[in-house]
Amino acid sequence: MTLKSVTLVHYLFLFMLKKIGFFVLFLASFWVSAQNEQLAFNYIDAGEYEKAVTILEELYTKNKQIYSDKLLYCYQQLKQYDKALKLIGELKVKYNNPTFLVEEGYVYQLQKKQSEADKKYEEALNEINKNPNYAYNLGSIFERKVLLEWALKAYENGQKVNPNLNFDYQIALLQGQLGNLDLMLEKLLDYGYKNQENTALVQNQLSRFLMDDTEGTFAADIRKALLLKTQKSQDVYWNQFLSWFFVQQKEYGKAFVQEKSVYKRNPETIYNIIILGKLAVEENQHEDAKTIFQFILDNSTDPQLHLEAYDFLLSSRIENALPDEYQEIYSDLNNVLGKYHQNPYLTKIVLLTARFEAFYLNNSEAAKKRLNEYLNNSLNIREQAKVKMELADIMVFDEKFNQAILFYAQVEENLKNDVLAHEASMKLAKANFYKKDFDWTLQQVKNLKQSSSLLIANDAVELFLLIQDNSVEDSLRVALQAYAKADLQLYQKKNEEALQSFLSILQKHKGESIEDETLLKVAKIYEQKKEYTTALNYYQNILENHKEGIYIDEALFFSAEIYKKHLMDNEKAKPLYEKMVLEHADSLYYTESRKQYRTLRGDTSI
Repeated sequence: MTLKSVTLVHYLFLFMLKKIGFFVLFLASFWVSAQNEQLAFNYIDAGEYEKAVTILEELYTKNKQIYSDKLLYCYQQLKQYDKALKLIGELKVKYNNPTFLVEEGYVYQLQKKQSEADKKYEEALNEINKNPNYAYNLGSIFERKVLLEWALKAYENGQKVNPNLNFDYQIALLQGQLGNLDLMLEKLLDYGYKNQENTALVQNQLSRFLMDDTEGTFAADIRKALLLKTQKSQDVYWNQFLSWFFVQQKEYGKAFVQEKSVYKRNPETIYNIIILGKLAVEENQHEDAKTIFQFILDNSTDPQLHLEAYDFLLSSRIENALPDEYQEIYSDLNNVLGKYHQNPYLTKIVLLTARFEAFYLNNSEAAKKRLNEYLNNSLNIREQAKVKMELADIMVFDEKFNQAILFYAQVEENLKNDVLAHEASMKLAKANFYKKDFDWTLQQVKNLKQSSSLLIANDAVELFLLIQDNSVEDSLRVALQAYAKADLQLYQKKNEEALQSFLSILQKHKGESIEDETLLKVAKIYEQKKEYTTALNYYQNILENHKEGIYIDEALFFSAEIYKKHLMDNEKAKPLYEKMVLEHADSLYYTESRKQYRTLRGDTSI
C-alpha cells in the first residue's frame, strides 16, 4: 500500500468517526428530548403544571408547532393569562390561522371577560366568509372547548358560504348535545340516506342515545320517524334501517316484517334473515325464531341455510316435546340426515341427533357410535372440538366422568383462548363437580370467572360461590354432595328424581347456605312442569328469606315472566320488572326486564 493510499484511508476513517459522532450526539439529544416530553406530560396528568411549564418552555423553543398546545394549556391552568396571550400572539404571527382567535377568546372567557371573548369568536367566524375551508377546524376547536353554540355556527356558516361542504353529521351531533333530539334525529337520518356508506356511523350514534333513553321517548321518536320514511319512500334503505332499530329493541318479529319486504325486492338478502333468526334464538325469542326459520325453509334453496333452519326448528320441537312425540322427532332427524348426508354443514344436525338419542331416547351407545363415526370425516379443528364436546357431554350423562374430562381437556388444549375452549373448561369443572371433586372444581372456576363470555363467567361465579359458601359451615360438605347428586339427575333429565332430591335437601338442610340455590332449582323444575303457582311460592321464598343472596335477580325475573307470559297478570309482573330495572342493572336479565317494563308501561306504543 502506498503512502497516498494510507493517507486516503486515514482521511476516510476520520470522516466516518465524525459522522458517527454526529449521529450519536443526535440520538442522545433526541432521547433526552423524548424523556423530557414524557416527563412534562406526566406532570400534566398529575396536575403539576408549574413543573410541566418549566420543561415545555424549553421544548417550545425547539419546536413551536408540537408543544404550543400543551404549553398554552398549562398557562391556562395556572391562570397565567398574560403569558397565554403572549404565546397566542406569537403563534398568530407565525401561522396565520383563525383557530388562534378562538384560543385568544377562550383566555378572555377564562378571565370572565365574556364580551371580549365573544368578539374574538365572531372575528374567527368572519374568517369563514373569506375561506369556508376554515369551518371544519374552527368547528372542531369550538367543540373541544365545549363551546357548542359557536361550533354550530362555524359548521353552518361554512355550508352557507360553500354549499358543497357537508357538515350535516357534525351539526346533527351538536344538536343532540344541545338537547334538540328531534332535530338531531332528522339530520342524522338525512345524512345516513345521502351517505349510505356511513350508515353504521349514524346507527352507532343513535345507539349511544338509546342507551341513555331510560324513559323510552327517544326510541318512540326513532320508530315514528322511520315508519314515516318507509311509508313515504319505496327505498329498501328505510326498511333495513327500521329492521336495525327493531333489533336494537329486541323486537325480532317486527324486524322480520321489514326484512321480508327487503327480500321481496332483493332475494340475496335472505342471509340477513338467517342472521336475524340466530339473534332471536340468542335472546330466547323462540316464537319469532320459528317463524323466521320456517320462512328460510320455504323460500331458500341453499342447503346450508336449510340445515341452519332445521337445527333450530328441530331443537325447539325437542325442547318442548312430550315422550309420545319422540319417535316422530327421531324420524324427522334421520330424514334430514339422509337428505343432506354428504353436505359439509351437517355437523349441527349430527350433534343434535346424538344428543337426542342419549338424553331423550336413553340410547347413549347409539349416540357415541354416531359421533365416533362422524369424527372419521374430514372435519376442521372446530368441528372436531364440537363433536368431542358432545361425546364428553354424553359420557357425563353416563357418569363416566374421567373419560369426559379427557375429552374436555383435549378441546381446551386444541383451541386455546377460543370461546369453545372456555366452554369446555366450564363443562370440565361441572364434570368434576358431579364427580364431587369440589377442590379441583374450585381451581377450575377461579380462572373462568374472568372469561370473555358473560354467560360462562356468570356460571363460574355461581359455581365458585356455591362450593365456597357450603364448605365453611359444613366441612364434610354433606349438603353439597347431595346437591351435586341432584344437579346431575337434572342434567340427566331425571327431573322427578332430581325434584325429590332437592326437596330432601331443603328438609334436611333448612337454614344452611345451600338453601337459596336449592329453592331456585326447585322453582325452575315446577315451572317446567307448568305448576306455576308452586314455582312462584319457591321464588317468593328466595325474595323474602334470602335478600342478600345472589339469586334475587333471577327470582324476580322468573316470577315476572310467569305472571306476564303464563298467568297473564301484568299488574303483578310490572312491579317485579321495575324492581329488576331499579336494583339489578348488572344482571343478565336486566335488558329484557327493562324492555318488558317499558312495554307494560306503554312506552313502546306509537
